[in-house]
Amino acid sequence: VQLQASGGGLVQPGGSLRLSCAASGSFFSINVMGWYRQAPGKQRELVAAITSGGSTNYADSVKGRFTISRDKAKSTVYLQMNSLKPEDTAVYYCNADIWAVAGKAGYWGQGTLVTVSS
Repeated sequence: VQLQASGGGLVQPGGSLRLSCAASGSFFSINVMGWYRQAPGKQRELVAAITSGGSTNYADSVKGRFTISRDKAKSTVYLQMNSLKPEDTAVYYCNADIWAVAGKAGYWGQGTLVTVSS
């Protein structure tokens, strides 16, 4: 099982980016999918998460600006980021709880860098 993240880049303050993360390989189902971020010198933090039923959870710092969604048919989670601020600069990682042959486990994507700067 692998998670492949994409969509990072350089954007000006106030701009938008959309991150994608697709799960591939052999598995039965995906429970929670989420996005975390880690800024230089800081701990990794949860940005947003979405359950298989569509319930969402957001960090206070991104509420009203970021939207998480998922496409079950494509085993993909998205993070739409609007009104970006310099403090959103970080490496963004996707995470998913996946049921596979070996049992349930958490998987991480490789990280994608988001830089918000003028």
